[in-house]
Amino acid sequence: MGLGLAYALRRRLLSIVDTLWGLGFVVVATVAAIVSLGGSGGTVQRWIVLVMVAVWGLRLAWHVGGRNHGTGEDPRYADLLEQGEQKGRSFTRTAVTRVFVPQGVAMFIVSAPLIVGPNNERMSLPLTVAGVLVWAVGLFFEAVGDAQLKAYKRDPAHQGKIMDTGLWSLTRHPNYFGDACVWWGLGLVGAGSWPGLVALIGPAVMTYSLVNVTGAKLNEKSQRRKPGWDDYARRTSYFVPRKPRPPAAER
Repeated sequence: MGLGLAYALRRRLLSIVDTLWGLGFVVVATVAAIVSLGGSGGTVQRWIVLVMVAVWGLRLAWHVGGRNHGTGEDPRYADLLEQGEQKGRSFTRTAVTRVFVPQGVAMFIVSAPLIVGPNNERMSLPLTVAGVLVWAVGLFFEAVGDAQLKAYKRDPAHQGKIMDTGLWSLTRHPNYFGDACVWWGLGLVGAGSWPGLVALIGPAVMTYSLVNVTGAKLNEKSQRRKPGWDDYARRTSYFVPRKPRPPAAER
């Protein structure tokens, strides 16, 4: 995050932090795996956790980096900078106090399963299998949801419209739901003993943030301005996927 801050200050671009979010967890998992080599942690979960995080984090960084490249500042951060200017905050102060330091702290807390898992002396096979399965479901929802939305936006006829097909017909936020599942999967793999239950702090904090703070809730502030949003929101689950309700005319 320190390197990202330096880049953001030089380029006057806060949205670089979104690309660093996925990469940062890969760094944490790599360092934790290396450190655990000198301890008594289990060999299997060490590499399972690292692979799971690497696949998720690198895919996310590639997707977000490609999406944001050449588009200028993200509207969320532009609003944050405008609010800061109105309160007399400089670009640097907003970047440090509202973006990079908070996200760095959040990354540390959410990384609990990445730090605990490789150093956990006990491995639970049932929890590990369950964790990998939950992670796989999450990766599917996140990757496929992102791909579907990208393809939808590529068509000029869809500009300003609400996507309500594919996974987006089951939940208004398949990517965020998938993100939550990925972290619960990592938490289950890391929680192989009673002390290892601290690994579940990470997915709990991540899920709360995705549902109530920086994820779905923040995203819907802009989505509500689009025509047809109210009907889409009525038909479609907020977070956990389910079969969509029928249109109002069919009720």
